[in-house]
Amino acid sequence: MSEYVCLEGVKLGEGVRLSKFINLYGCDIGDETRIGAFVEIQKNAKIGSRCKISSHTFICEGVTIEDNVFVGHGVVFVNDSYPRSTTPAGTLQTESDWQAEPTLIKKGASIGSGTTILSNVIVGENAIVGAGSTVTKDVPANAIVAGNPARLLRYIESEMRLA
Repeated sequence: MSEYVCLEGVKLGEGVRLSKFINLYGCDIGDETRIGAFVEIQKNAKIGSRCKISSHTFICEGVTIEDNVFVGHGVVFVNDSYPRSTTPAGTLQTESDWQAEPTLIKKGASIGSGTTILSNVIVGENAIVGAGSTVTKDVPANAIVAGNPARLLRYIESEMRLA
């Protein structure tokens, strides 16, 4: 491993390809997945097999990405609906003061570059999220969504489906 890669408590599948300048800790990465440069994947995140995680992406605790998912450049996942720096008593929050909220990206989905995906969201199987979108609610399977907030544009034709 390169001095530019941090792999702390990571479970790597067979044939995983890692770029330089990444930070992975306490996460699971499935077989044949590729991770680009300047990616952070936090503890308790799970990435499936044959995924492509493009550069400058942040995948936080609580995110599960199933098999065959494409994540574009600069995608940000959020795991807290009401983030705060301090407790009601005014002390700096610690890990024990909050719980990561889940996000699920189903198999075959594609997430466009520059997208933000909020917590408590499910992106359905084979769905496509357009670049620059903000996903605030569930995306149906085989749907194409885009915008801020992301809105349904149409459904994918059956011959284009990957699963």
